[in-house]
Amino acid sequence: MELTLFGLAIAPGAAIAVYVYFRDKYEKEPLSLLLKTFAAGLFIVLPAALTEQLLFSVFPLPNTIVVNTAVNNFLFVGLTEELWKFFCLYMVAYSRADFNEPFDGIMYAVMVSMGFATAENLLYVMNGGMEVAVARIFTAVPAHATFAVLMGYFVGLAKFRNHHPPYLLLGIGMATIFHGAYDFFLSIDNIQLIALGALASLITGIILSFRAMKILNEHSPFRYTTIVLRKKTTEPL
Repeated sequence: MELTLFGLAIAPGAAIAVYVYFRDKYEKEPLSLLLKTFAAGLFIVLPAALTEQLLFSVFPLPNTIVVNTAVNNFLFVGLTEELWKFFCLYMVAYSRADFNEPFDGIMYAVMVSMGFATAENLLYVMNGGMEVAVARIFTAVPAHATFAVLMGYFVGLAKFRNHHPPYLLLGIGMATIFHGAYDFFLSIDNIQLIALGALASLITGIILSFRAMKILNEHSPFRYTTIVLRKKTTEPL
């Protein structure tokens, strides 16, 4: 792979990960754990792909095109990939002491998802070239980021509300619904539906993601301490 294509393949995932890192206003996460979750996301692409292939081979799809497309994208692809991301998030970061506020659910989920999206991007760009690389900068990679923020929002709430299982299920469910909807519209043989449906799904996911980050930042347990410390450092002696 050419160096330019390689850069275009890894740049969007890295840029989004850095952006969300700086959105975490009050208590930054250790870089070592962030890199570990990113790396874990890179490696789960293979088991996720193998799981999808197994599902396709074992379970027959309905003959109806719409139902077939829905089952394919919502269950075989969307749910499978989001479950692997959740597994990775749960095993690598969830129980760590550094996961000490709800926003950390978003931070670590994004790191896992951007690792996953980067590995996926490398595979697609390797086969599709420059056109695919540029298209995915504005579509697939941001989409994976929104799935992660929605999952991470509820995972963060779950940890600090007595590990409430419904919140964990909500996180997986929301990520799967948006993932499945985005892929579903891309799979339909209709340019108008692809443009409107996939774009609407992506934009809605982005809006909800910004709102989720804003809410968890505003309710950070470290917010008051940080504001007080900043005020003290700016007061004249």
